[in-house]
Amino acid sequence: MKWIKFTLETTTKAVDLISNMLGDLGIEGIEISDNVPITEQERLQLFIGFLPELEKDDGTAKVSFYIEPNKDVETVLKSVKEGLMELSEFIEVGSGKIIVSETEDKDWINNWKQFFKPFRIDDTIVIKPTWELLTDHKENDLVIEIDPGTSFGTGSHETTKLAILGLKKYLKPDSVILDAGSGSGILSIIAKKLGAKEVLGIDIDPIATNAALENARVNNLSVVELNSCIDIDHGLFVNLGLSEATDLCFVTGNIIESDGIRSYIGKKKYDIVVANILADVIISLSEVINENLKSGGIFISSGIINTKEEAVRAALIRNSFEILEVVKMGDWVSFVATIA
Repeated sequence: MKWIKFTLETTTKAVDLISNMLGDLGIEGIEISDNVPITEQERLQLFIGFLPELEKDDGTAKVSFYIEPNKDVETVLKSVKEGLMELSEFIEVGSGKIIVSETEDKDWINNWKQFFKPFRIDDTIVIKPTWELLTDHKENDLVIEIDPGTSFGTGSHETTKLAILGLKKYLKPDSVILDAGSGSGILSIIAKKLGAKEVLGIDIDPIATNAALENARVNNLSVVELNSCIDIDHGLFVNLGLSEATDLCFVTGNIIESDGIRSYIGKKKYDIVVANILADVIISLSEVINENLKSGGIFISSGIINTKEEAVRAALIRNSFEILEVVKMGDWVSFVATIA
């Protein structure tokens, strides 16, 4: 199958913002080409023996993305161009020229794995892909094995690191955790490994749920799948068959749109809700998630590009949250808040 390839000429400063904008439009699997030299830390993480020769970094970059030929290409491109216009108001986006070409289908799902190597979140937490060997292992390391498949969440992105560090700071041994938008399950797994009493991960994508279940098993955690208990189409849980709470569970469902799901997973139950998702989704989530948080519970939100920081801040305050801290990493922001 041939794909239509679009290559957008831009600047290195705008790459993260453009990537986030494309993600908001539902475009996945982008490629970034620039002449920014990698750091020594990145070289070590990628296990590269030597740094490649690059042309002089002139601040330009190319962002390529792919659309199936049967999609409404004109509508997608119109949305991309409108997004560029909005971004150009506060950052230099370059020429914005879009070059169209064709490309043969490739194994996009697996080709990226050659670049995913073990790395450290901090002094004690290590993320290791399931297909790699760990050579740098310390006695007290907490090693998490992950195969994200097609789900978001390797741990290497700043947004996931911010969420992990937030969990490590606020989690207590008796904490009950809700991972909203659990993806590959990485945050749920780390929460359980850090000693949480009970963890529930929920995602709208059943493929993500399956990946999370498998990742939990790879990490030697006892895990229960609740998908058989839910009528996903109608947001109703049926035939539960569980008499008491389970330590680690994953389920597919829409926590924002279904009051039935929010009721099922537990009102006023969670000490911490962590959400590493898009800013617009966090804004919507902030309108309802206080139903599930205990009084004084902690809401850790990440995945927020800095241009959406004020919008998320306003939503949290509007929905009766008190912001405890704002943590930033690169162009990304994480809010830690509690019920005011």
